[in-house]
Amino acid sequence: MTSLIKKLKGESVALPPKPSIKAIARAWLGGFIAISLVAGLADSLEMMLVLGSFGASCVLLFGFPEAPFSQPRNLIAGHFLSSVVGLIFLTLCGPTWWSVALAVGTAIALMMATRTVHPPAGSNPVIVFLIQPGWDFLLFPTLTGALLLALVALIYNNLSRSDKYPKYW
Repeated sequence: MTSLIKKLKGESVALPPKPSIKAIARAWLGGFIAISLVAGLADSLEMMLVLGSFGASCVLLFGFPEAPFSQPRNLIAGHFLSSVVGLIFLTLCGPTWWSVALAVGTAIALMMATRTVHPPAGSNPVIVFLIQPGWDFLLFPTLTGALLLALVALIYNNLSRSDKYPKYW
C-alpha cells in the first residue's frame, strides 16, 4: 500500500514549458476554422457532421500537430474504427453498461494493434451508445467529419507552420 501511495505522489517532474502566444493563437485559429467548416457544412446541409470528440481532435491537430496521435492516419482510422466497434457492440449486445465498457476497451486495443491511436476517438463508442444511431453514423458524421478535419489540418498546418505536416501517413 505504501508503494502505491508513493507512486500516486508522482515523480515531481517540472511542468512542460508554456507554449508561446503565437503557438496558442495558431492552435486557437486552427480549431476555430476546422470546427467552423464542419459545423457550418452540417448546418447548411442539414446533416450530422459534428461529434463531440472532434473538439478534442482539434486540440491535437492544431495544438500538437507533430504528435503521433495527431497524424491524419490516426485521426481518420481511429475515429472510424472506434465508431465501428461501438456500433458492433451496440448491435450485438444492446445498450448495456458492460457492452459500452467492452466497446471502449476493444476500440482502444484495436487502435493500438493497428497503430492508429487517436485518444479523442476513444469516446466514439460512448457517443454511439448515448445516441444509438444507425450504421450510416460511420459515413455521417464519423468518416466525413474526420476527413474534413484532416483536410483543414493538412492545409492550415502547412500554411501556418514551418514544419511539414503530416509526419507520416
